Amino acid sequence: MKKAAKKKMKKMSADDIANLAEQGKSISKFFTNAGSMKKTIQRVNVDFVGDMLEELDRIAEELNISRQAVIKTYLRQALDQHYLAKSKAG
Repeated sequence: MKKAAKKKMKKMSADDIANLAEQGKSISKFFTNAGSMKKTIQRVNVDFVGDMLEELDRIAEELNISRQAVIKTYLRQALDQHYLAKSKAG
């Protein structure tokens, strides 16, 4: 007995899927539940002294990335070091 060929679904852009939804058509076939939910991003305000901002801007320019990317990268490294030191101490 031959296996039935699986119907290949054409890849569609998010805009195309949104247009189908606006037309009242079912878009459930585009959602596989295979992914994971991303945590929401929360905006915070942080005050920096001018010298520190200048340092961050210099590093951002050297790395050709945004100031925000520098801050997030360095903060992630500091948090990782904190947890690593904590796990070694206890």
